Amino acid sequence: MSATQRQKQFDLNRSRANNLASSSSGTGNNNNTTGSTKNVVSPQHNQRKLQTSMERLQVQQPNTSRRAAGSNWTAAAGGGAAAAGSENQDAKAAESVPLSKSARMRMKKKALRNRYLAMDCEMVGVGYNGQDDMLARVSIVNRVGHVLLDKYVKPRMEVTDYRTSVSGIRPQDIANGEDFAAVQNEVVKLLHGRILVGHALGNDLAVLSIRHPFHDIRDTSRYKPLCKLVSNAHTPSLKRLTMAVLGQEIQTGEHNSVEDARAAMGIYNRVAGDWEKYLEKKRHQQQHY
Repeated sequence: MSATQRQKQFDLNRSRANNLASSSSGTGNNNNTTGSTKNVVSPQHNQRKLQTSMERLQVQQPNTSRRAAGSNWTAAAGGGAAAAGSENQDAKAAESVPLSKSARMRMKKKALRNRYLAMDCEMVGVGYNGQDDMLARVSIVNRVGHVLLDKYVKPRMEVTDYRTSVSGIRPQDIANGEDFAAVQNEVVKLLHGRILVGHALGNDLAVLSIRHPFHDIRDTSRYKPLCKLVSNAHTPSLKRLTMAVLGQEIQTGEHNSVEDARAAMGIYNRVAGDWEKYLEKKRHQQQHY
């Protein structure tokens, strides 16, 4: 009940009390003169009842029950705060709904696909006769070959040799490329906490000026069982490894960093079980020495 309504009820009760008091007074006088034996309610009693009623009226609190308040229940309960609380409870209830088995399986498969990432870089030559390497393109794919990152990088120095026949890089490719620092930051965030697969990854990490935990690297050029099998313990080329393990021919002309990253990931996937057992055996041996 609003303050205005309470004030109107108060005025109405006071008016009724005054009328009752005046009528009781007149009745009392008539009874006294006529000698009536009927009991008459005293004005003091009526005033006490009125006072009690008024006290109850003043302490009455607004009804915040949704059912009792009807459409105005949010205003009675505190307006926007109550509505916001209700919305938060609904959101929490929606979040607590358990995922179906198929949804959990999809999330698990996606996490596994992105747990292992393959990277490859293309470089151009800088400095005297283009002997020094500078990053021109970097590509990263997940375990099933989906491209997660493929960026051309704006040169930070004058390019003296684009090495187009091998790198596939042309001046227009990197003229409008992205800043090195921005690309480097993206790569670091993407590789954080992941298993990095690639071929001769030391060169790629060096040209990116980043590091990656050694135990999280799977370098196809340094996996000894493959090297023994393919090139008599010498470091094999990615092209030779891909043909021997996957039966695919790559790098027939200009190199493509996406293709090379997918090839390295394909090689790892083919021998992943043996590779992980080989690493586990090495770790076990090192713990005993």
